[in-house]
Amino acid sequence: MDGDAAAARLVEEYRPGSFLLAGPSDTVAATGTAAVVTETDPDELAAQVTKQLIDTSTPLAVGALPFDPTARAHIVIPASVQRAGSIHPYRPTGPAWTPTSPQVTGSPDAAGYRRAVAAAVSALRADDGLRKVVLARLLRLTYDEPVLVGQLLPGLAAVNPLGYTFATPLPAGETLFGATPELLLDRRGLRIVSNPLAGSLPRGGDPSTDRANAAALLASTKNQGEHRVVIETVVEALRPFCRHLTVPNGPSLVSTPTMWHLSTRVEGELIDPEVSSLRLAAALHPTPAICGSPRAAARAAIAELEPFDRGFFSGVVGWCTADGDGQWVVAIRSAKVRGHEMELFAGAGIMPDSDPDAELDETQAKFRTLLRALSLPG
Repeated sequence: MDGDAAAARLVEEYRPGSFLLAGPSDTVAATGTAAVVTETDPDELAAQVTKQLIDTSTPLAVGALPFDPTARAHIVIPASVQRAGSIHPYRPTGPAWTPTSPQVTGSPDAAGYRRAVAAAVSALRADDGLRKVVLARLLRLTYDEPVLVGQLLPGLAAVNPLGYTFATPLPAGETLFGATPELLLDRRGLRIVSNPLAGSLPRGGDPSTDRANAAALLASTKNQGEHRVVIETVVEALRPFCRHLTVPNGPSLVSTPTMWHLSTRVEGELIDPEVSSLRLAAALHPTPAICGSPRAAARAAIAELEPFDRGFFSGVVGWCTADGDGQWVVAIRSAKVRGHEMELFAGAGIMPDSDPDAELDETQAKFRTLLRALSLPG
């Protein structure tokens, strides 16, 4: 049985500068720009977006929050919106983008990333208040031709049936796109859901190894501790907004084509129906799954150890309506495109017992989601 034909059409008809979020239950596409809201204060951001939606009678707003919560958001009031159901199961019908081999540079390189992980481990073991730090890598691919995002999205959607395929416009003509497995927040009426992922191991190359990796992840003290830090922080952030929260006793396993993840689905009922999904997403972001804990100390360590500015990588992408409903996902397994250049990002959660080689391997496995879609070796 095929997925929603209308959803497949929205993915396949994506055009540069448009917005797309295709997930397991919903597909949203938006084109054109009636207004852009770039506030940094989360309350003012949510209030201005809601006012713009009411004033223009636009069905929903779309866009992204950057990794740094003090930086400016990029929320678009679009000219046109289309919605459909789930695209899955789905098989692309159009041609994939098949460029010539690009020039590839890394930041940091493998040795530099190992050194950064070792430095983070030393800081974590020094017991100076740090509990976890997430460190990322960047791959810069430069092609002889413009990157055709529209021909990459169908392939990403096809191989990630349980995740969220997205593309969103950014300032200066850039586009952020990817296939993330992580739902930050979904709000429908008073009901909210957050599904953090933290703790990961690569998939195995054969069924036996794959099962062994899944069992090892569930049994891993390091990964269970990393996951616990994230869930505690998410619950703490949501509790002031919720009448009650439902939190499982322990994580479950979820998989992408390249990774096993520890997953916990947190559900709640809002106290105030006026609190929008955008405001809740800003309250949660950045979680320890993509930053660390405590937030301020982890951000300081990231600024010291990562040799690039994340911008909107590991930020938040999604949509919201005037009545507050919406869906926001964490912008991981993502790439930023401008013209002939594409930057890919992947990160790993560093704990006191992290091994630099293992963390490097994890980031390489996470890169494969996008590298496979580009027909490039992982």
